Amino acid sequence: MSLVIDARELASVLASGTPVRVLDVRWRLDLPEGRPAYLDGHVPGAVYVDLERELAEPGHPEEGRHPLPSAQALEGAARRWGLRDGDLVVAYDDLDGVAAARAWWLLRGYGVEVRVLDGGIREWARSGQLVESGDVAPRRGDIVLRGAGPDVATIDEAALVPDEGLLIDVRSPSPYRGHAAGTDPVAGHIPGAVNLPTLAHIDERGHVRPAADIVAALRSVGYAGQPVTLYCSSGIAAAHSAFALATAGIDARVYPGSWSQWSRSAGRPVAVGPTPDGDVRGGRGAVHVLR
Repeated sequence: MSLVIDARELASVLASGTPVRVLDVRWRLDLPEGRPAYLDGHVPGAVYVDLERELAEPGHPEEGRHPLPSAQALEGAARRWGLRDGDLVVAYDDLDGVAAARAWWLLRGYGVEVRVLDGGIREWARSGQLVESGDVAPRRGDIVLRGAGPDVATIDEAALVPDEGLLIDVRSPSPYRGHAAGTDPVAGHIPGAVNLPTLAHIDERGHVRPAADIVAALRSVGYAGQPVTLYCSSGIAAAHSAFALATAGIDARVYPGSWSQWSRSAGRPVAVGPTPDGDVRGGRGAVHVLR
């Protein structure tokens, strides 16, 4: 089954009466509350999903900014969204699939058949599909989440990845190199991590790139079939990279605590500069140890 669905295919599925639940996962760092935009206009029948409260577990800063929800909490949220066993689930956003991929990654880990709307709400509108306004309150679902959940790496496991696999920092180059800390206490990267921004997997229309392009990008940072672990700022963009790699047939773990946990954990080294081990402009770069 394809992991993506285009706007016209989704419109056809909705018109056919096939059991499908559409999730609106609008969220971004500069606008974390996506409900106002959802109420203004969304895919017909779509249910709003609160990423901060339903796709994360608030109140655990020692685990990073967006710790994973428990299986019980996620199941309760999924039932609020109206999910039932056997439903096809389609997630979308207005952020090139980055937020929607968090829902895809979590639900897929528990055995749910879920796809991402390629291009999101923007592509839906561009293709001439109708939108509806207002809230959708579906009949409560009865889905049962099964399995162990998504494949995750702990902070200690992430530290060891460069010795045995490929650790990829999917943030933009500036925070990776140590130029901009943003909301984190320090900028830089986990020593040994290579930099491949998740934006490299997204084309100018917000669609995930072809599998061949994704594999080529991976090879450009040293991929040769070894296990891949991904991290970002707080586990959101990394889930999108996991989604993109999955469309190319490559499984990857995600370190969900990501830089927001690493940079707040005493004793964790921080590398700066454009290379994995901290080399800067041809000389030996700084490797700082957090105290």
